[in-house]
Amino acid sequence: MQTCAELGHGEILNASHPQWPLIEGILYGDATLSLKLAKRLVCGVKHLPLRLKLSIITDTRSAIEAGVTHDPTLFVNGKPFIKGLVAAETLTAAFEQYLKESL
Repeated sequence: MQTCAELGHGEILNASHPQWPLIEGILYGDATLSLKLAKRLVCGVKHLPLRLKLSIITDTRSAIEAGVTHDPTLFVNGKPFIKGLVAAETLTAAFEQYLKESL
């Protein structure tokens, strides 16, 4: 069984590849659900040609002010990207599509 660790504060996934695009995400939600999604996110995208920097915000007021309607919600480029506690495969597919549309 493969396990994935969450990113530490300020840590960038795949930092050793500066030529890959850097995606900065903000994850809003309950601390437990956000941690679960963050781990799934690392598992789902670590093999993709991208670097990921993730901030986690567990403050309810901040989430409401950002327009969050599902717990947890991942924002990319200031917009909701993934809503809810989805599977790693769903995250992989979403980021593959994002890369395809961005390049």
